[in-house]
Amino acid sequence: MTRDDIYDHLAQVYLGKRKKDDGKKERQLNAWLVINFGITLIIFASAFYGLTAFLTKQGSHLRENIIYSLHEGPIRLAYDFKTQGTPVQRFSLTLPSLDAARYKQLRFALRGWEGSGPGIVKVVIVNARNEQSYYYLQGVDKSWQEFQIPLETFKQISDWSNVKTISFELESWNVQSATGVLLIENIRLTS
Repeated sequence: MTRDDIYDHLAQVYLGKRKKDDGKKERQLNAWLVINFGITLIIFASAFYGLTAFLTKQGSHLRENIIYSLHEGPIRLAYDFKTQGTPVQRFSLTLPSLDAARYKQLRFALRGWEGSGPGIVKVVIVNARNEQSYYYLQGVDKSWQEFQIPLETFKQISDWSNVKTISFELESWNVQSATGVLLIENIRLTS
């Protein structure tokens, strides 16, 4: 120890004087607190930004794949054009004020159950303005087939904001077998 250190120590013990370095250490402590607070703030800000960017990205991905399920289980449409007098058999799905403008496709699965299968099925969409448009599906047989029809195919529909019904029709002059059962499953709108 040097002589100055001894005098400083004795002055501190007997006279209660402070060291000259205490103010300097206090300023260093304050500087460290400010620096640590700044670093913590930057870490939290970047974590918050990264999390919100991730969730926003996830939300846009989910919005691209919107699915509106219209009917889950299988629907049976039995037809017998030999004994029934009606030339058309149909199953209509009435929709609860559906805005289909944000969807791009109508998807469903079809198959014939009894007989050889209907062969041709007519899909009809009607909106609240009673605009009607249809599309014919060909090659419907006894095996499950997944169909996806772009909504833009239904050209006679000008207003998609309120779709009333989606129908599946069998016409006596278009079916391969005059009797049978058509199964329809997983009717949904997708984007």
